[in-house]
Amino acid sequence: MPPLPSPTHFLCIPLVTRASRHQLSASLSAFSADVTSPDSFAIPEQAVRPLGTLHLTIGVMSFPKDEGLEKAVALLKTLVPRSILTSIKVAEATSAGMTKEPSGSPPPLLSLTLRGLHSMQPSASKTSVLYASPSDTEGTLQRFCEDLRSTFQEAGLMAVENRPLLLHATILNTVYVKGRKKGRKEKLLIDACGILDRYDDFVWMEDVPVEKIAICRMGAKKQEDGDEAYEIEAEIDLD
Repeated sequence: MPPLPSPTHFLCIPLVTRASRHQLSASLSAFSADVTSPDSFAIPEQAVRPLGTLHLTIGVMSFPKDEGLEKAVALLKTLVPRSILTSIKVAEATSAGMTKEPSGSPPPLLSLTLRGLHSMQPSASKTSVLYASPSDTEGTLQRFCEDLRSTFQEAGLMAVENRPLLLHATILNTVYVKGRKKGRKEKLLIDACGILDRYDDFVWMEDVPVEKIAICRMGAKKQEDGDEAYEIEAEIDLD
C-alpha cells in the first residue's frame, strides 16, 4: 500500500475568539511561566504552543498544489451547523425517551469548556505532546464533529481513519524546540508526570460559545503582534 500523502490542510474548530481570548491568554501565560521556570519544570519555552494556534482538529486533508481545496471550501460552505446540531439533539431526546423536543426550547448551540491536561503518549514520563480536552458530558460536541468529519470523508476529501476522533487542544509539543543536535531524529521526550498532576483539573476556558468551523493550512505563521496562527482558507459561522 503506497504511503498516504502528507496533510496540507485541516478542518477545525478555532478556539481563540473574542469571547475566549482573555481566558485562554491568561491561562496559557500562567502555564507557560510556571512550566518553563528553572525553579519548576524547566520546559523549553518553544515547546508551549502560541495562543493563536489553539484549535480542535476534526480531520486532516491533503491537497498537493491546492488541488481539491476549492471543492473542500465549497463543501464547507454548504454546511448548516444549526441543522446538524438540531438532528443530534432530536436523537438525544429520542434515546432519552422524549417523543419530541420541549415546545419553546431555544435552538441548540455549542459552548466549550477546556479542562485538564493529558499526555498524547501512553507514558507521561516519556512524552512529547500534552493536550487539554473539551468537557463534553453529553457527547454533543463529539457527535457534531464526527458528523462533520463523515461529511468530508464521504466526499472523498478526507482520509478515513480506523481510530476514534480525539478532540484535543495541543498545549505543549516538543517538536518545536530548536537547538537540538543536527541529524537527531528522536523526539525530545520529557517527564510530564508532575505537570499533569498540577494541571489535572485546570480550567483553560469556561462556557465559551463555539463561533466558527474553519479549513486551515498546515504550518502556523508568525503574526505582527508576535503570536502565531494558521492561515484560514475558509470558515463558516456556527450560528
